[in-house]
Amino acid sequence: MTGDATKVWLWEFFNPERLWALLILPVLLIVYVILLRLKRNRGMRYTQTGIVGAVLPKQSQWRRHISVAMTLCALVAITGAWARPAGTEKIPRERATVVLVLDLSQSMAATDISPDRLEASKQAATDFIGQLPTSFNVALVALSGSPRVLSPPTNDRGMIVRLIDSLGLEDGTNIGDALVVALGAIAQAPGEEGQEPAPGMIILLSDGSNTGGEVSPEQAAVDARDQDVIVDTIAFGTLNGYVDLDGQRYNVAPDTAMLQQIATTTGGVAVDAKSADQLNNAYDRLRSDVTYEDVKKEVTARWALYSLAFAFVASLGAVSMAARWP
Repeated sequence: MTGDATKVWLWEFFNPERLWALLILPVLLIVYVILLRLKRNRGMRYTQTGIVGAVLPKQSQWRRHISVAMTLCALVAITGAWARPAGTEKIPRERATVVLVLDLSQSMAATDISPDRLEASKQAATDFIGQLPTSFNVALVALSGSPRVLSPPTNDRGMIVRLIDSLGLEDGTNIGDALVVALGAIAQAPGEEGQEPAPGMIILLSDGSNTGGEVSPEQAAVDARDQDVIVDTIAFGTLNGYVDLDGQRYNVAPDTAMLQQIATTTGGVAVDAKSADQLNNAYDRLRSDVTYEDVKKEVTARWALYSLAFAFVASLGAVSMAARWP
């Protein structure tokens, strides 16, 4: 299949120029209306309507109109099929670069999720990358006051798991800077000669609000969108989560609104996880989005089936009236 699909009203077509054939429909409709008027005028010539009614049974107007309407619908559908309509199909990705951005801020010490947020997130991240296709490159970025690439894109799952196991708490939550670092990690992905770069995507897990950085999360999301990188976000933790630091207790509820905005800006998915089980479910959901891609596919057969269905209804109306068709 070659060429790009063009959207026409609610649908997309690979050959939209063929839809000009639909201009014949208004002509047919006008001819039908004219014939009805001529028939009505011709019927007025007969004054002995009682005799005519006894000889000629009354014809069903609604069946005639439905048959004509279904015939026109069939013409619309078959013309649409001729224009090669496009549909969307999910197919497995052959290659991709996935960057995991894990929050290491002090708020991850909260124990509202057993045994604590950090350990639960580390286990879920390990399970997630273990189920990705082996052809995918995976990178790891630390989210803290000093975001950095812990591992550039690699197929070495064992190394990534060991790095995740070694993670500990750090200060700060510079989300915007972490996204910029993640975009840089995607650019480091190894390429294959003669092939386009593999699509890149970021999965951002955070349990708190942005605390600073040179780039705002909103601007980083715009940068990701401009580079065609989707950012899926997971807001991890409960509204009642807290940590005790320097003798004071701090609420560490996730900033779900900001994470939602990041995902929306980039065309990604935002999910909430208030327990370890929900975090695993969130990763399962995102795994489907990561490992499959939407591809435009010609669906001419589907439109031809619509045309057949309309034509069948029209033929039933015509057969029911048989020789009484005007």
